[in-house]
Amino acid sequence: MRLVIMIIKIFFTLALFCSTTTIVFSQNLDSLLVVARHTKNDSVKVSLYNKVGFYSIFNDLKNANQVLKQGIQIAKKKNEYIGLSELINTYGIYMDVSGKSDSAKYYFNRALQLSKEHQIPTTEVRCLNNLGMFNWNRGEFKEAQDFFFKALKMYEVLKDEKSRAIPLSNIGLIYQELNMVEEALEYHLQSLKIRKTYSLKKEQTNSYNNIGICLKELKRFDEAFDAYTKGLEIGLESGNLLHYYKILENIGTLYDELGQYNKALEYYNKSYDGSVELKSNRKGQLIVLAKITGVYNKLNKPIQALKYSKKAESILIENPHYNNYSDDFYVNSAESYFRIGNASKARELINSFVKMKDSMFSDSNANGLASLEVKYQTEKKEKQILSQRADLAEKELNLNKKNTQLIGLIILAVVISLLGYLLFKQQKLKNNQLQRESELKEALVKIETQNRLQDQRLRISRDLHDNIGAQLTFIISSIENLQYGLKIKNEKLINKLSSISDFSRDTIYELRDTIWAMNKNAISLKDLQTRISNFIDKADISSSSIQFDFNINQSLSKDIEFTSVIGMNVYRIIQEALNNAIKYSDAKNISVNILKENKSVKIEIKDNGKGFKESETEEGNGLNNIRKRAQDMSANLNIESDINTGTNVALILPI
Repeated sequence: MRLVIMIIKIFFTLALFCSTTTIVFSQNLDSLLVVARHTKNDSVKVSLYNKVGFYSIFNDLKNANQVLKQGIQIAKKKNEYIGLSELINTYGIYMDVSGKSDSAKYYFNRALQLSKEHQIPTTEVRCLNNLGMFNWNRGEFKEAQDFFFKALKMYEVLKDEKSRAIPLSNIGLIYQELNMVEEALEYHLQSLKIRKTYSLKKEQTNSYNNIGICLKELKRFDEAFDAYTKGLEIGLESGNLLHYYKILENIGTLYDELGQYNKALEYYNKSYDGSVELKSNRKGQLIVLAKITGVYNKLNKPIQALKYSKKAESILIENPHYNNYSDDFYVNSAESYFRIGNASKARELINSFVKMKDSMFSDSNANGLASLEVKYQTEKKEKQILSQRADLAEKELNLNKKNTQLIGLIILAVVISLLGYLLFKQQKLKNNQLQRESELKEALVKIETQNRLQDQRLRISRDLHDNIGAQLTFIISSIENLQYGLKIKNEKLINKLSSISDFSRDTIYELRDTIWAMNKNAISLKDLQTRISNFIDKADISSSSIQFDFNINQSLSKDIEFTSVIGMNVYRIIQEALNNAIKYSDAKNISVNILKENKSVKIEIKDNGKGFKESETEEGNGLNNIRKRAQDMSANLNIESDINTGTNVALILPI
């Protein structure tokens, strides 16, 4: 049971330290780091450094240390506290994987403190999970369980139902460690239910694995096998190969307990080969190799058993900190050597096993001695305190005199401070008054400037109306007098004069529109509505074969305002689009729609005419003017048209 739990802890250390269930080995970390260094957004830059550092922990520890330190420096410099707390948390994982337990605990606690200070609950709950894992891996189950329950409650406060599955699963695993299998199974089932609700298939693989282990311990072998089978299916489907190979190992353990050793070997070997292919989890490989050694001993094949024992031994030599997980290796390897008659090697392995167990007991003794030392030091200090109290009583009389003098000095300091505060307050009021007077002068200058600009606009508009308008009217009148007075019969000349007269009238209309815009500081949506309605009414009279529609969405506020320049450009674009549709489209229906789209005003001019292909049509002044006006306003313009489908001109302006 304990060995199975140890294996699970390996995977959870990787998968849950940062609430992550999948280790991505295919990520091009160098390319991602280049992107991080050239990213201008500080929060994105820090986040990328954290991601590269995290993945490097399981591929290149030296690079992980360097990247995480650089990220922490950048986050501190830019005051990116969210990223800083996450980076420090990840640095704790680096320290833990590097075997530096004290440093790991420090960084986890530092990240937790930082996330609390800056109110970053997502990082805070992640740190709680990590501290739970940290204590669990050191056999401090009560402390680990306390952190997991805190994380569970915090997810409930955050209303993050999906993430509750993580601490629920961890709590179940702690109960497995304590051999409280019924309780463990209950929490694993709760975790699985959440993961099914949110379709977390990779995480479901892990849940089915844990449920299978609990059912096996309860001797419910058929149910355990069913759970493992479901886990294999979902693990393969979701690409969670890490836990897929772990389930294969546990199925091997199930067959091993049932005495079906050949089937056990089949699944153990599949699990080991898959783990080697993934190039991960050397600790898990050590445990599987030890189990294979044990099965070959049961099959009375000690020579074959020793092949796997030596592979396990090489892993243990490379990673001596795995010694606490080597129970099966020592015992099964010793049995193999006894079977081939090498008693000295067998005794050596048994002695190593005993030393490992003794070291654990020695640690317990050391903790007990440390407690006695603390108790002794406490008693010693209490005696020192009693001795010091006698000295303090004698000195207290002398201190009373000094205290009287000190109180007098304090009162004097308070009076001086109060006077200083009053002077400061008075100076601050004076400064505020001067600032308000300065702001008032600036406001008056601004108002005066605006009045001068308004007067100038009015003068220009009057000049345009009185001079140019009168001259254009005179031109129209003169042309009409020529036509009737001279009784011109030449049709080409009549058409030419009519064209000049129509052009002059159009110029007068446009002049009036320009004067209308100049006389306004701002043009409201209501002003535009009135102007467009007048234009459409005139177009409706002159083009009786066309049905015009004009609609404004009710959700748009009529108080929306544009500057006079933008308002005039909008009106001209609508006017130009309508003129193009009337002249060239042969449309039966033309509509103008003004509506709200996100945080923008969208203006559409649609017709159901013959349309055109932009790639085959040379744009005239009309379309060029529309595009130029839209560009001047920094507005989005989209013209869609095709043969026999009509034309849609869409203008989008930010509100």
